[in-house]
Amino acid sequence: MTKEQIDINPTCPLPFSDNERILLGHGSGGQLSHQLLTELIYPYFDNPMLATGHDSALLSIGEQRLAFTTDSFVVSPLFFPGGDIGKLAVYGTVNDLAMSGAKALYLSCSLILEEGFPMNTLSKVLASMSQAAKETGIQLVTGDTKVVEKGKGDGVYINTAGIGVVPHDVYIAPQHIQQGDVIILSGDIGRHGMAVMAMREGLEFDNPLNSDCAALSDPIHTLLNEGIAIHCLRDLTRGGLATALVELAETAEKTFIVEETAIPVSEAVTGACEMLGLDPCYVANEGRFIAFIPAAQAETALTLLRDHSVSATSCIIGRVDEDNKSQVIYKTTTGSERLMQRLPGEQLPRIC
Repeated sequence: MTKEQIDINPTCPLPFSDNERILLGHGSGGQLSHQLLTELIYPYFDNPMLATGHDSALLSIGEQRLAFTTDSFVVSPLFFPGGDIGKLAVYGTVNDLAMSGAKALYLSCSLILEEGFPMNTLSKVLASMSQAAKETGIQLVTGDTKVVEKGKGDGVYINTAGIGVVPHDVYIAPQHIQQGDVIILSGDIGRHGMAVMAMREGLEFDNPLNSDCAALSDPIHTLLNEGIAIHCLRDLTRGGLATALVELAETAEKTFIVEETAIPVSEAVTGACEMLGLDPCYVANEGRFIAFIPAAQAETALTLLRDHSVSATSCIIGRVDEDNKSQVIYKTTTGSERLMQRLPGEQLPRIC
């Protein structure tokens, strides 16, 4: 039986058995998240804008092209080495807009507060959000506050939505990935997930672990202003580098070839992952992205990216092959090859 014969395109959500429940893995960004979206959520809201599978929805209103995104932040602990939930909420929203090439303009914020949450802690979170908003040039213009009973929340959850303007000559999306594109990674991977896990579990390592939490808009806009033809961008959050690559390969219906030896991982993350039995390619990031760029512009793009501290160690980790098989071929350090898969379950809960 061929793939075409077994594909299912339901017009209504697939039924779930009575004993099935939401698991932590459904929020991991990996295989369970993909199943939840494709089998239950997407069928209710199917439309061309949602179907692009991008970090932001691209909307045309009059002569303006807008990017619109939303996100929620439930990280535990609220403060971690290199960042906090407030900074994460602003940067995460700005980064999603940047992945469409948009200049971030406006932000909404909804706070879900637990009864008994300390006012001085909330003040610290809001101060961090304010500083991040000023840094990135986005204005918080509307919001909402709700309070839940003690024991029915976790201090504070934050939901944001962001709007930005996309230049008329910019078309960045998974569907624009082309054969021959190089895949550029903006820096070492895995720092955010490992920093949050170490803080939450009270783990201590010889080398300090700090989150890579950062805004990514400046290097992206530099590439665009210098005429780099960016075909696609994706920031590497839940599910890590591997899951992002698999998602894009499937959406673009292309084969990616990625070299393990080209992927930078810090000594601290390598040591922590080896101790805990984790693969850095599946560990979350909050200040890293991949870019698909024509090979002829790769060296220029790298030079421009390395002028920014957040992308100073950018490198080429792979390319888009001639095959259109919706897969990621991972060439290991031992010379073998295997297919990359989405994160199968929940590796690091509550990392954003």
